[in-house]
Amino acid sequence: MGGMIPQPAPTVGDTSWFQNDRFGLFIHWGLYALPARHEWVRHNEKIPNEVYDANYFKRFDPDLYDPGLWADAAAKAGMKYFVVTTKHHEGFCLWDSQVSAYKAPNTPAGRDLLRPLVDAFRARNLHVGFYHSLIDWHHENYILDPHIGPYRDHADRLKLNEGRDQRRYAEYLRAQVRELLTQYGKVDVLWFDFSYPKPDGSGKGRQDWDSENLLKMIRELQPHVILDDRLDLGDAHGAWDIKTPEQFQPREWVTVNGQPVVWEACQTFSGSWGYHRDEQTWRSVDELLRTLIDCVSKGGNLLLNVGPTGRGEFDYRAMDRLAGMGQWMRQHSRAIYGCTQAPDDIPTPQDCRLTYNPQTRRLYVHCFAWPYHHLHLDGLKDRVEYAQLLHDASEVGMRMSDWHAGQNSAGDRKTLTLTLPTIKPNVAIPVIELFLKG
Repeated sequence: MGGMIPQPAPTVGDTSWFQNDRFGLFIHWGLYALPARHEWVRHNEKIPNEVYDANYFKRFDPDLYDPGLWADAAAKAGMKYFVVTTKHHEGFCLWDSQVSAYKAPNTPAGRDLLRPLVDAFRARNLHVGFYHSLIDWHHENYILDPHIGPYRDHADRLKLNEGRDQRRYAEYLRAQVRELLTQYGKVDVLWFDFSYPKPDGSGKGRQDWDSENLLKMIRELQPHVILDDRLDLGDAHGAWDIKTPEQFQPREWVTVNGQPVVWEACQTFSGSWGYHRDEQTWRSVDELLRTLIDCVSKGGNLLLNVGPTGRGEFDYRAMDRLAGMGQWMRQHSRAIYGCTQAPDDIPTPQDCRLTYNPQTRRLYVHCFAWPYHHLHLDGLKDRVEYAQLLHDASEVGMRMSDWHAGQNSAGDRKTLTLTLPTIKPNVAIPVIELFLKG
């Protein structure tokens, strides 16, 4: 190929598998599944600790929890890794932490909920990832600030902060991360969330988390682990491995200081990360597939979120989307796994996305809108050996174009024309697989 493909700089953590697998499952699960109206319900409704605990901590009993079913749903959807909220901003821990009483074993659940989840996903060959909140609205040493949390507008917030010590909270944070990195085997992804420093010091950032020492410990315990970019350590070497655009779709390969980086878009099925019973803006299977394809066409990953219910099940709407994506992935996954942005000398046709596998030298044309009878591919004349529809391996006719000859010469554009079925194939998004010449 004559064209170029962006090449991210090597990362400290092992992102080799990550850039191959492309598709992961985010899981947001905690006490907020019981109110079922957004994982930030404590913040949104300014619920104090005693009310939140009386209503939800004392009643958290996911009696239908079967992590094997979760892992099956993810694997059948074509996902290759998962990231679960070991602790979200509410401070509640899914595992049997030895430095906290605010944990699943002390609820009616009565057990560590994280270990069987890790075991189930590992058994299906999915990489393991832990999300861990830097923020903790429940811990007795966490300084209550005026920006986020249930006490941000509290009249006695300054009084409530008396005796609190953020340095001791940072020690607690580090102790919990040590547990996660020493008790659950190899952890492939560590996803922190989030820093919000302010010029006047009223927010929270690297000093509040003691990020430098936290990072040092992580790299010593599991040097291969992939770190996200939310410790507020800037672009210091090894401070992060991936960029994580949240709830939006980048327009192009994500860069830092003009250089391409390894990146992952994290998005939800609907408008909430945690289970939200009444939220109705659920995205369609087709739209979710277009998002996945678009990420890969720009050299990125998609981490797609599920918020399980308080009884420990995936909501029926989530199961429907996962099944739909899995149906497409079963026939089209080789246009996703191992793929990246196409070489820059191949223009993307209208209403399409291109993904490219550099190892197999196959180019994939994802048709977001089905063209009438012909698809014209500029820049590919004499560069393709064979073409087929990916879902059924049926041959697609191809010829060198002479259309518009004498006006806007296709020959000058080195155009390849594919002859397609008039009727769109019965798949969500048809893909044409092009075998490129050596």
